[in-house]
Amino acid sequence: MTYARIIGTGSFVPNEPVSNAMLVERLAKQGIETSDEWIRERTGITQRYWANPDQTTSSLAEVAAKNALEMAGVHAEELDLIIVGTSTGDMMFPSSACLLQSRIGAKKAAAFDVQAACTGFIYALTTANAMIRSGQIKTALVVGAEVISRLLDWSDRTTCVLFGDGAGAVVLQASDEPGVLSCKVHADGDLSTILYSNGVIKNGQIVGHPFITMDGQAVFKNAVKALGDVAIEVLEDARMDVADLDWFIPHQANIRIMQAAAKRLNVPDEKVIVSVNLHGNTSAASVPLALDKAVRDGRIQKGQTLLLQGVGGGFTWGASLLKF
Repeated sequence: MTYARIIGTGSFVPNEPVSNAMLVERLAKQGIETSDEWIRERTGITQRYWANPDQTTSSLAEVAAKNALEMAGVHAEELDLIIVGTSTGDMMFPSSACLLQSRIGAKKAAAFDVQAACTGFIYALTTANAMIRSGQIKTALVVGAEVISRLLDWSDRTTCVLFGDGAGAVVLQASDEPGVLSCKVHADGDLSTILYSNGVIKNGQIVGHPFITMDGQAVFKNAVKALGDVAIEVLEDARMDVADLDWFIPHQANIRIMQAAAKRLNVPDEKVIVSVNLHGNTSAASVPLALDKAVRDGRIQKGQTLLLQGVGGGFTWGASLLKF
C-alpha cells in the first residue's frame, strides 16, 4: 500500500514582529482604543508579522518552500505537484502556486491554489495526499501562505488585532510506511455570513466590503464544535484514540478557541502546539507555521502521531491525522 509522508517542513514570517504595544499605538492615532492586556486576554496574541507592500503571498511561500525542500533533501525539479492554500493570492490569476512554481524552478510540477480560508492548508494537504495514494504523483509541495493584513479594517478592533502574515510548507512523498492516516474536510455554506470578506472587482472597481467581517461569538461556537467533531471523525477512521496523540496542532486562530477544542477532546495542555502568541492568526499559514516551529525546536519527533486541524470562513473545517 502507498502512503504519503511528510519528509520536510518549512516556514517564513516577514520583517520584524509587531508587538501589541506597537499595534495599540497605531490604533490610538486613529481613535481606536484597545490595550495589550485586552488583546492578550481575549486572543493569547502578543505579536504578529506584517508584509511590506512589495512582498506577496508567493514571495513568502517561496522562502517557506525552499526551507521545506532543504529539510526534505528534495530538489524543486523533482516535484510533481504544488498546491497553495491561500485567500490572498498575488493576483486574480494566475494562481500563487504557478508563480511559486516559477520562483523555485519546479518545471514539471502541476500547480494550483485552494481557497478554503483558514482551512486552506488542510484542504490542500488532503488533496495532495489523495493524489499520492492514488498513484498519480510521487512528490508534492503543500503550502499555506497569506498576506492577510491587507484585508484588515483598521476601524474594527475585534478583527484587526487578530491577524498576521506568513507562510508554512511541507513536502509530501510516496512511502511504504504509514504517513497521513486520515483526512476529512467539510463545509457549510449556510454559515458563510459569520466570517467573510465580500469585496469583488467589477469593471475595474472594487465593489462590496473588501475587509474581514466576523461574528466572533458565532465563529467561536461553530469552530469549537467543528474541531471536536472532525477530530473524532479522523481518529475513528484510523481506529485510534485521543490517548494515541503525541501532538495536537489546531488552527492558530485564538487561544480561547484552541483551549476549548482541546478541552472538548480531553487533550492535555502539554500536548497542544501553540504559536498564535507569536504569529497571530495567519489563516491558511497557521497550521504549517506551528508545525514547522515544533519540528525545528525538537518537540515533534519522527514516528510521533499528530492531529492537524483547520477551521475558517466558508464555513470550512477539516483535520489530518498523521505519523510524522
